[in-house]
Amino acid sequence: MFEQTLGIFYLFSKFESQFKISIFANILSFFILYSSFFIFMVSYLQVENLTKSFGDNLLFENISFGITDNQRVALIAKNGTGKTTLLNIIAGLEDYKSGTISFRRDLRIGYLNQDPDFPKELSVLDACLQTDNEAVCTTAAYEHCILSEYHAGLDQILSQMDLHKAWDYETRIKQILGKLKITNFEQLIGELSGGQLKRVALANVLIGEPDLLILDEPTNHLDLEMIEWLEDFLKRSTMALLMVTHDRYFLDRVCTNIYEIDHQALFQYNGNYSYYLEKRQERIENWNSESVRTVNLYKKELDWMRRQPQARAHKAKARQESFYEIEERAKQRRNNDSVQLDVKASYLGSKIFEAKYICKAYGDLKILDNFYYNFARYEKMGIVGKNGTGKSTFLKMLLGEVKPDSGSFDVGETVVFGYYSQDGLAFDEQMKVIDVVQDIAEEVNLGNGKKMSASQFLQHFLFTPETQHNYVYKLSGGEKRRLHLCTVLMRNPNFLVLDEPTNDLDIVTLNILEEYLQSFKGCVIVVSHDRYFMDKVVDHLMVFKGDAELKDFPGNYTDYREWNELLEEQEREEKNASPRPSLKGEEPKKNINTTIRKLSFKEKQEFEALEKEIPELETEKSEIEQKLASGILTSDVIIKISERYKDLNDLIDNKTMRWMELSDI
Repeated sequence: MFEQTLGIFYLFSKFESQFKISIFANILSFFILYSSFFIFMVSYLQVENLTKSFGDNLLFENISFGITDNQRVALIAKNGTGKTTLLNIIAGLEDYKSGTISFRRDLRIGYLNQDPDFPKELSVLDACLQTDNEAVCTTAAYEHCILSEYHAGLDQILSQMDLHKAWDYETRIKQILGKLKITNFEQLIGELSGGQLKRVALANVLIGEPDLLILDEPTNHLDLEMIEWLEDFLKRSTMALLMVTHDRYFLDRVCTNIYEIDHQALFQYNGNYSYYLEKRQERIENWNSESVRTVNLYKKELDWMRRQPQARAHKAKARQESFYEIEERAKQRRNNDSVQLDVKASYLGSKIFEAKYICKAYGDLKILDNFYYNFARYEKMGIVGKNGTGKSTFLKMLLGEVKPDSGSFDVGETVVFGYYSQDGLAFDEQMKVIDVVQDIAEEVNLGNGKKMSASQFLQHFLFTPETQHNYVYKLSGGEKRRLHLCTVLMRNPNFLVLDEPTNDLDIVTLNILEEYLQSFKGCVIVVSHDRYFMDKVVDHLMVFKGDAELKDFPGNYTDYREWNELLEEQEREEKNASPRPSLKGEEPKKNINTTIRKLSFKEKQEFEALEKEIPELETEKSEIEQKLASGILTSDVIIKISERYKDLNDLIDNKTMRWMELSDI
């Protein structure tokens, strides 16, 4: 096609006198612009005019978007408006009413379902290595052979490993499994908890190295260390990404584009989460300004319609039709509908709870060892730590659901717990939403003599009258979480115990929950892996380090992270600086044949400079990718930044190799 285009340009040049030079130049610029653009941006997925509904419930209508290579897209919407449904449609798990979905030929897709499902008799290793990637399949056969008693067929498998160059995969697979704490390869899927199953499913999609990776709430059930590793992994990966997540730090640091479903339409933002927040507010304000003008016009047209004599109606048919369009537009208004959490806490005395020398262990696994703590009035404590260190067990002991091995909890008489469980409530799926709430109370006490009916209370949680009479099984996962939160707060607790409250809640609900907790006149203990949420809500952290080691840190998660990184750096410097201690009376041994290679002063300066330069180059590369994807650049600018893009790739590769050389010294 390139040769044909050059031929056309040649013909244009032969008849230059018959055509304006400007026309020729415009055609040339157009060709250069689009050819340069597509050199770097390969379309993986194209969705056109997609519509989906469940009965009368329209989720989205005629939405169109695309995803190219190196694009990392986050999908944002309120609970129940179709985020997971859209991912399922793209993955081929659900049908749709109308529209087209096109993929690049031979595109490999990996999909992490919100609720992954594997055959229960499958081993963890087989579940992790389920893929069409030949190198990964060969690695799976190798791992099975190594785990077997007699290593039958090992020679043949080793030759296959060499043939498919699978040794790099084997190293990479073990790194991923290690980071996700997946070690018992022979364990059956049916024996795993929900969190373990989610991590196995995540390992499976990452190991398969798809071209397009689709993730539905990937950070759920991951501890903070795993989340930060996944964040870094995806930033450095070349896979295109489409994901749904509530983790706003994750969104901000990983994503290059935000797609939002709002009022059945799709809005696209070429930037990260911070950019999205700014531009979304501008869009809403512009829409509402336009709505005000439309409402004024609607009033005038309504007055004209009322004054119009019926006998002349046929003479103004076009104006009547225009009136109905204006009427429909005037009734629409974009706003930030949100959960209104104005429930008042009941009276709280000065005595909260005292943990008196608590001990708890499960076999060799120690949770608490002689732990003492006196909880203060209006205290807001965040609990963080790796999975399996006992965070949820501590909450259950406080609430009396689990008995300590020794010691006791002395809880104040005025304390009214409100417990938001990580597992959610076991709702009767055949009950209606309104019945779930009315079973707890017909009215909710708001304080100061004010009361609210159960139906009104549900509306404050964005459950419309129509939704209130839906059966629970029709609700999305996030809507069930919101209903759970509703049932907790309507009891007027003064001590909220929240175990992973951010899982499956939409960002709008999270923002309002954060504001509510900040002004809550009571006590709060929250276990969460959502760093943004913890930063906004808690006064201090209780860090569960494992083996009954706890640390009380006076600050939020970001403060703790910075302090911990500084501490680790100091420990590394001290370790490198201090010589190996010799035994008493023993002279240090000298080995004239061995010299320890250390970084020279110049090399150390170079190493430190590289640690700053590489992230800066990665940032510049990401900015160029966003500009190329915008579609608004001139041909001259595209050519210029395309050359810079190529140079950046070479620079990053060279500097990364040099950094690795110096780091090994």
